[in-house]
Amino acid sequence: MYEQAARIQKLSVAPGRRILAVSDIHGNLPYLRALLEKAAFGTDDELVIAGDFLEKGPESLATLRYLMALARQGNCHLLLGNCDHWNDVFHEHEDSDEQIVQYILTKKRGLLWEMCNTAALDPFEVDDFAAVKRRLRQLYAAEWDFLDSLPHAIETEHYVFVHAGMRPDKPLRAHTAEELMHCDAFLRRGWRFDKWVIAGHWPVMLYGRDTVCANPIVDRDARIISIDGGCVLKDDGQLNALLIPYEGSEDFGFVAYDPFPLRTVKTAQAASERSYYIRWGDSRVQVLQRGEEFSRCRHVRTGYEMDILTRYLFTGEPITDCNDCTDYVLPLEPGDAVSVVEETSRGYFVKHKGVSGWYFGELI
Repeated sequence: MYEQAARIQKLSVAPGRRILAVSDIHGNLPYLRALLEKAAFGTDDELVIAGDFLEKGPESLATLRYLMALARQGNCHLLLGNCDHWNDVFHEHEDSDEQIVQYILTKKRGLLWEMCNTAALDPFEVDDFAAVKRRLRQLYAAEWDFLDSLPHAIETEHYVFVHAGMRPDKPLRAHTAEELMHCDAFLRRGWRFDKWVIAGHWPVMLYGRDTVCANPIVDRDARIISIDGGCVLKDDGQLNALLIPYEGSEDFGFVAYDPFPLRTVKTAQAASERSYYIRWGDSRVQVLQRGEEFSRCRHVRTGYEMDILTRYLFTGEPITDCNDCTDYVLPLEPGDAVSVVEETSRGYFVKHKGVSGWYFGELI
């Protein structure tokens, strides 16, 4: 179904109305509620949800129903991401049913998993998935109809909201659903646009080199804004809301939410002179010395060595992949507020203004 023509929704924004753009909620309803409260989202605002509001997190069905309720108010607009196109399950050939069932049983979360459990259908006892699909289509008709109505892009006078990206060499309406929902590393394509393109899909920290930052990236030359803060996917991720004061404004701001406790820096520290960020897609390491809390590891591709929390290692093998991690030491001053992601015997892994790194001093 990805090869279908993309559905485009035109959105007219009244003068003076603020626009909020959020992407990649991934079934994390507490983050979404807290973010909208922090952003003071109200009836005088327009909210655009730029896809991937489902899957990977713990509350896909509840998140969907919450957004459906917001959409009924008339000022919340959703578009489909690659994790939201579950209506395709009713159009795919039955040969794909086995793969879908395997996905559900492996992940043990997500929209279909939650629908089955809410309907007292044990996913582990599914013999006839075609019959289960018919039953789910009947029981959750409102949810499926809502998903089926959503576009793949939302266009206003000055902005295009897409999940992953788009091409500059063809009109928006000439794109396929695939092109708008799957465009990895959009900011690295070297493309430029006349209208601002706001996209999620690719966590912004993956654009970093030696440091990790979860804040939105505004590329004014390319007229692209990347807003996925790694909610659910990254241990230190956050949910971002891009704030546009009014239609046509280029005075972009943002608010972000994460649940990490806030502490205050007591003693100053300087930034590390060198650091590295091991990330998804390039996370293979060799364990040089395994410890109870930290293990000395060598990044296989670059040869860079750092200490990694042992529980971040995926397996007990000498060669393994690991969670995203960095040895960057943050430059901090007394009085700086930091969010504590990890507390260890050596110090704290914290975030300061969206940037993650280590602090080895005292917090109050």
